[in-house]
Amino acid sequence: MTTPMTQIRKAFHEELEELITEVVRLGALACGAIEAGTQALLDADLSAVERVISADKDDLDPLTHSIEQRACLLLARQQPMAVDLRTLVTILRVIHEIERVGDLMVKVAKSARRLYPTQLDPKVRGIIDRMRDQAREQLQAAVDALAQRDLGKSAALPDMDDVMDDLQRDLFQAIFSTGVTDEGRLQTAVNIALVGRHFERMADHAVNIAERVEFMVTGHFAYEDHDAGEDD
Repeated sequence: MTTPMTQIRKAFHEELEELITEVVRLGALACGAIEAGTQALLDADLSAVERVISADKDDLDPLTHSIEQRACLLLARQQPMAVDLRTLVTILRVIHEIERVGDLMVKVAKSARRLYPTQLDPKVRGIIDRMRDQAREQLQAAVDALAQRDLGKSAALPDMDDVMDDLQRDLFQAIFSTGVTDEGRLQTAVNIALVGRHFERMADHAVNIAERVEFMVTGHFAYEDHDAGEDD
């Protein structure tokens, strides 16, 4: 027999799953921003830069705020406990990690303005292209881990992040190895280095999402086990 309380709980869990679906959609928008923003930079396409900025303001930010409002309403109305509470708290934290990825991609795209009309060195272009792929793959893996409650995928993110760290080092070596001395070329090198930093931060946000997934599923963070081991 279905009771009113059972119906309420069913409706709550259906809305919770709808929120997870919206987070996945938010992640897809951020992955699209990674693709579009990087291409705008590589192509020195100033019109594409404007489209990236508009998409962040008109699509990614409003969806973030919508998910946040819905999650807060669920918290207030249902007062969930245990895994349901952890899921809502995780959603609230994860959406802002994803939103920051979008903000960082706006910065990457805007770098095209500062570098224009300078043509990027082919080696630098190749590394940035690989950083784009790595950032997109890490974010996608993190969002998939959330949607699927997959601890295996979440555990893989720190190792994936090592790849991004290596790419950032490669980028720094590529732009500063020539020993640039004139002010114009030095300014270009600094701007490209900042682009590398933005990609590295995106990868960090993906790792943060993975840590939140572990908390959502298990109730603790991976680093808690690490800290406990150090005390033994």
